[in-house]
Amino acid sequence: MAYLTDRKRAVGMGSAKSGTEHHWSMMVSAVAMAILVPLFIFTFGRILGAPYEDVIAYYSRPFPAIVAALTIVVGMMHFKNGVQAAIEDYVQGTARKIAIILSICLCYAIAGTGLFAIARIAL
Repeated sequence: MAYLTDRKRAVGMGSAKSGTEHHWSMMVSAVAMAILVPLFIFTFGRILGAPYEDVIAYYSRPFPAIVAALTIVVGMMHFKNGVQAAIEDYVQGTARKIAIILSICLCYAIAGTGLFAIARIAL
């Protein structure tokens, strides 16, 4: 007969593994997005509908390019963490692993493409 306490049986199982880290990551990225999205709307709204040459000149300046780059990176990391949590909750088995891998690859691809486009314009 094993004399294990409830705590000993629960070690390594359930939400006690990495839930706090994930929660804080989502909270920090949510606060960053709350700051970056209005800044992005303000900077992007000024140049919306302008001719191509004006847009290139505008995003060649550091502030609009940095705001756009940070918005893309933080937004995709926030999206990655949120989608991963949803997949972990609702998908089972091997499909879970495949879906998580595909969603992470998609987020990194979008972030990389966006950063490349901004770097191409800004430099």
